[in-house]
Amino acid sequence: MIDAVTLLTVAFAVDAFWLEKFFIETNEFFLGGANKKTANLKVIQIADLHLKKIGLQHKLLAKKINKIKPDLILFTGDSIDRGSKMNLFDNYLNLFDEQIKKVAILGNREYSPDISIEKLKAVYSRHNGELLINSSKFFQFNDETISITGIDDYYSGNADFPLAITKYTPANHHIVLTHCPGHRDIILTQKGETPIDFILSGHTHGGQIAIFGYAPYTPIGSGRYVKGWYRDQQPPLYVSKGIGTTAFPIRFGSRAEIAIFNLKRKV
Repeated sequence: MIDAVTLLTVAFAVDAFWLEKFFIETNEFFLGGANKKTANLKVIQIADLHLKKIGLQHKLLAKKINKIKPDLILFTGDSIDRGSKMNLFDNYLNLFDEQIKKVAILGNREYSPDISIEKLKAVYSRHNGELLINSSKFFQFNDETISITGIDDYYSGNADFPLAITKYTPANHHIVLTHCPGHRDIILTQKGETPIDFILSGHTHGGQIAIFGYAPYTPIGSGRYVKGWYRDQQPPLYVSKGIGTTAFPIRFGSRAEIAIFNLKRKV
């Protein structure tokens, strides 16, 4: 007869090694007056893929995003861990609709010695994407405009928000991407009068292992942030739990996610 301890152990293993990693949740938000009935810009954040293989969950995710048809996909760093996965990532991006524009930033893992940043830039470029390193990109979708400012990694790179903002073009919307959420506290002191709708980060994996909502460990560069919205100051910050894992291939109390942000079109 199976005892309670064995049952709990099996349940934990199934949840941590499979359920929370495989079943990627979708968190959708309507901002600035947007709702399901308004005409919206649709932006999807993919964080911390740490792509090691193209599994069924990755294929289903690409298929789902293609069906949603967002205006932009934003990759907020740590898409790969090592240079040997560059071609794999290239193949994965090939599963996404080429018509969807993509913007990416670097994470700390992409500063591994065997990863060529120039090759990574080329991979994104082949798939209608752009890797931003302390720079900003302006987009226009019909009569609607949006600027994306991408910052270098705060922990392993040379994060420079003032430099990035020199490339900023005023638009109806402005989103800032920075891999490490702890960088937000510095951006708050540097942004001046620059309008920012919100900041997107990842890096923490939501703690990757969280017990009753408490994450006992988050990586350097996380600061006081773990997951979800932080609206204590303006601009607000959203920290994605991301998709992949590091160190240990498990998730517990921190299910993999993508986030969808609906921004009301200016009319």
